[in-house]
Amino acid sequence: AFDMAISGEGFFQILQPDGTLAYTRDGGFKISAEGVLVNSSGYRLQPELAIPQNAQTITVGGDGTVSIQAFGEPQAQVIGQIQLARFLNPSGLQAIGENLFRETTSSGAPQVGIPTQQGNGQLIQGALESSNVNVVEEMVSMIETQRAYEVNAKAIEAVDGMLSYANNKL
Repeated sequence: AFDMAISGEGFFQILQPDGTLAYTRDGGFKISAEGVLVNSSGYRLQPELAIPQNAQTITVGGDGTVSIQAFGEPQAQVIGQIQLARFLNPSGLQAIGENLFRETTSSGAPQVGIPTQQGNGQLIQGALESSNVNVVEEMVSMIETQRAYEVNAKAIEAVDGMLSYANNKL
């Protein structure tokens, strides 16, 4: 596993099988059989990073710089840089499943840049973003919704009973 979290704004860019880009904050990547970084569904991270087979250690800097230490090499060498995409309205992105989002007119066009620059967040290697859902709040909301449904069902039952009574008496 090759985990990365984004601290701040930004999305990883993922190339889908149909050739279009999708966006995600899920930084759970792995190295594919072809030696490139892919997400859990096997879709390639963009821009594509080829990891040499002789890489002993791989390091990602906060600015997205990817370095490898090859077997027998005294110095690490930079092999690329991960870029992030930002949107004027991230809540306007359309969820398409598998933790992926698609750009829409309400999200605006992606502004692609280097982490830690132009408002992009910082990358943290070896970490994953945790869920931002408050379980207690969601349970309370679900219970409130269930109660509202029950009240509406009883109201419909009462109206049905009154209409039945009116039908039978006429």
